[in-house]
Amino acid sequence: MDIREKIMSDVKIAMKEKDSIKLNTLRFLQAAVKNREIELRPNPMSGEEVMGVLKKLVKQRKESIEQFQTAGRQDLVDQEASELKVLETYLPAQMGRDQIEAAVVQAIADVKATSAKDMGAVIKEVIAKTGGAADNKTISELVKAKLAL
Repeated sequence: MDIREKIMSDVKIAMKEKDSIKLNTLRFLQAAVKNREIELRPNPMSGEEVMGVLKKLVKQRKESIEQFQTAGRQDLVDQEASELKVLETYLPAQMGRDQIEAAVVQAIADVKATSAKDMGAVIKEVIAKTGGAADNKTISELVKAKLAL
């Protein structure tokens, strides 16, 4: 089943269950996907593009949670966290920090990186190898740490 079909199916289920948080989150996701589809016209939208939209929304939620915690708005933190939980169910299983670190070390060897100047190439290689199963922020931190040696 395509991810878009899965989202539409889950919207119907959320309506039947009267789960307003899940319903609103999925409708927002559908709208974001539709907007991206309009931007890409006349080219068809691929599954990777849908994942890109999904990752962007997850990143926005995480950043919002940090900002709301700083501002002391627990009500908004709870709302964003529940939306984040719904969105994360559509992401592929995330890699652990050790697995990401191993991919970074391998990419550094493949690219033959020696300094911080090669950071972009290494990050690009790691992202390509992990296929979206690794957090880009973690990748960046690990690459920076490894190349700073």
